[in-house]
Amino acid sequence: MKTRKTRRQDLRSLAEKLVGVGLKAGADEIEVTIYDGHQYEIQVRQQQIENLVEADPRYCSVRIFKDKRKATFSTSDLSWPTLYSLVKKAIIRASRTQPDELAGLPPTARYKVDELSLKLADKALMVLKPEAKIKMAMETERIGLSDCRIINSFGARFETNELKTILVSSNGFSGDYFETEASLSLGLQAGDGNQLVEDYWFSSARHLKDLASPEEIARKAIERTARQLNTRKIETQEVPVIFEPTMTSWLLAFLFQCVSGQAVYQRTTFLADRLGEKIGNDKILVLDDGLLPGKLGSRPFDAEGVPTQTTRVIDAGVLKNFLCDTYAGRKLGLASTGNAEPEGIGPNNFYLERGQATPEQIIRSTRKGLLLTRTIGQGLNPVTGDISRGASGLWIEDGEIAFPVSEIAISGNLKAVLNSIEMIGSDLDFSSQICGPSIKIAEMTVAGL
Repeated sequence: MKTRKTRRQDLRSLAEKLVGVGLKAGADEIEVTIYDGHQYEIQVRQQQIENLVEADPRYCSVRIFKDKRKATFSTSDLSWPTLYSLVKKAIIRASRTQPDELAGLPPTARYKVDELSLKLADKALMVLKPEAKIKMAMETERIGLSDCRIINSFGARFETNELKTILVSSNGFSGDYFETEASLSLGLQAGDGNQLVEDYWFSSARHLKDLASPEEIARKAIERTARQLNTRKIETQEVPVIFEPTMTSWLLAFLFQCVSGQAVYQRTTFLADRLGEKIGNDKILVLDDGLLPGKLGSRPFDAEGVPTQTTRVIDAGVLKNFLCDTYAGRKLGLASTGNAEPEGIGPNNFYLERGQATPEQIIRSTRKGLLLTRTIGQGLNPVTGDISRGASGLWIEDGEIAFPVSEIAISGNLKAVLNSIEMIGSDLDFSSQICGPSIKIAEMTVAGL
């Protein structure tokens, strides 16, 4: 039986062979990516195993260019006859598409990022026994259910992933990297009758030592759920709004959508003509960084083999860069920023740099306002930057949490929000690829009664 290392060496040889065959068959350029993973997921509910998945997913993705025409395919069948046949068919299929003078692979990178410096993999996760994973999920839910205010559990989940990415291109690029990730989460319900409330908490990390403990996850899930009990309604008003880190991440995801090179060249973002302009106040520093050791969005190269980098997106409120893959960069006359994904443009570690204030200090600074804890619905328009979403949160009076509020909506504009950030918290934790600390917005419309 082949070891995992031997199997991955075979997969790299397969990718190299496929590139050679594609060129001989008539492709001008070809890019082959092979993913080789191991996944384990355990879900428990009411202290019973509800779902258990263990799998070794593998698949191959290929891009072919012929006369500036592109064809792609992906398959989980890695047998040579299948791959050979699909490459031949893709070349034929490419000839039937419209040519695009900007289509093609990126130029060969002049340098490579050291994979080991990024600390993407954790041996402790790789050797963690299934029994230990089940125990962590069980313990998380047990602690969550032990609180008398909690009436139900939506389950606890523990998941681990190991993934080897191999990329070989006809432009001379050949690289691979190995990464691990684990996540632990719990959803709970409290209340009774028509006053049921629910929430959850989670932790995700590349290294087991950085993952929150079952007790930390459970206590946070209890706190977030129970704090919503006995909600009140409020009148519509203009007040300061404090975004919790999860809400800042939501806001930044909207910002990422607006600074994506694809949205820019398609003219579907209000920031399309704003490069070099001031779009926020001086406090704001937003970066996309694929080089942060041990973080979830770090990687040595993107889906096209372009090395990742540190990109200042907004610096002292000025829009400095759009985030591009090779094609978007060519459309805009810019260089790729190493943000290519298999399907479009994606974040590395896209985040708002932390400030100095603690969450408690931000709340104490607010005479009256809203601590935003959740939004629902759509209501985001990248063409105008307008924001309008259903929401819930905690009402603040005289610098203290007074009571939970629901059945409200918040509205504003992203540019106005970026210009009216008064305080930035110190609680940045990189719990996802898009993240940020608590922030205080000077004023937004909170619609209630």
